This record gives sequence, structure tokens and C-alpha cells, in this order.
Amino acid sequence: MNHPAEPEKSSRPLSNNRIIGLIMVVVLGMFGLGFAVVPLYNAFCEVTGLNGKVKAEAVSESKRTVDDTREVTIEFVTSVGKDVPMDFRVETAKMKIHPGRYYTVKFHAENLTEQAIMARAIPSIAPGPATQYLEKVECFCFSEQKFEPREHRVLPVRFTINPGLPGDIRDVTLSYTFFDITDKQQNTLTR
Repeated sequence: MNHPAEPEKSSRPLSNNRIIGLIMVVVLGMFGLGFAVVPLYNAFCEVTGLNGKVKAEAVSESKRTVDDTREVTIEFVTSVGKDVPMDFRVETAKMKIHPGRYYTVKFHAENLTEQAIMARAIPSIAPGPATQYLEKVECFCFSEQKFEPREHRVLPVRFTINPGLPGDIRDVTLSYTFFDITDKQQNTLTR
């Protein structure tokens, strides 16, 4: 009886050592890429003005020219990271401002647990090009915040929008998200 021809096998199968070597190269490449992504992303955001990463440093309040002929609507958005046991809100969700004038808006944050927590607020602004024109004199986002059990705190943000803000930007959204960093702080202290 004639049997159908068997398909030809590869002349040389990959050895286990070669497969392991290829996997290691891929893993090391991915690991290296993980470290490179953050600086590349930051550089990309700085060059393009995308993502609205806000500077985490205070500026000095100084006398400047106020543009009373122009109004910009600024909206404040609050959120907490997943499983963060906090209540976080803003007193004034939206306001019309004049570039160059300083304003203060109050945020309220409360620890909803019976344990002290460390939290950090991460700001973001949209549209991205407005980022370079937002100047903060005071902000709770500049440092980590320790909340005692059930502590409620009023957190002011004092800011201005630089009058150089492009004329086509009429609406700005400033967002803050609180993240619980208690475990990270405890790990740092125990080292």
C-alpha cells in the first residue's frame, strides 16, 4: 500500500537553549523599554504640550496686568484612585476668570477610615497647551498629605492663568486625583 507523502519537517528544530535565549532577549528588551518609556513620555509631553502634565512647583505671586476684556472658564474635577478610602470634592466646580488675576478655590478631602493614610494628589490640565499658562502659588498637590483617622481638611489652591494664554483657548479643565500612598510610605520608612 502506498501512503501519502509526509510533509517535510524542518531540517533543524530549534533547540531548547536557543528558545530560552530568544525569550530572555525579549524579556530584557521589554524590561529596558519599561524604564525608557517614562522619560520618553515626559519629553514628548513637554515638546507637544499634550497630556496636560502640570508643574508641581509654586510660583511667587506677583503684580501683573489683568486682562479684564477676556474671560476663561475653568472647571475643576476631583476623583480618587481605585480603592482610595477618601471623599474628595471642590466647593466651586466651574468659574469664569480673567487672565492675570489671582483666584483661590477650596477643595475638601476627608479620610473615611479609622487609620491614618498618606495621599498624593496628581494634577492634570486640559487642553494640554494651557498647561504652561497655569501658575499656582499654593496647592496641596505640591506635597504628600497625611490624613489622620476621619480627618476632614480644606485644601486651597491659589492660581492665575497667564495672560499669554492663546486666544482660542476659552475653556480649561483642572483635574486632581488623590492616590493612597500609605503602603509606599511605610515601605520607604522600614528600609
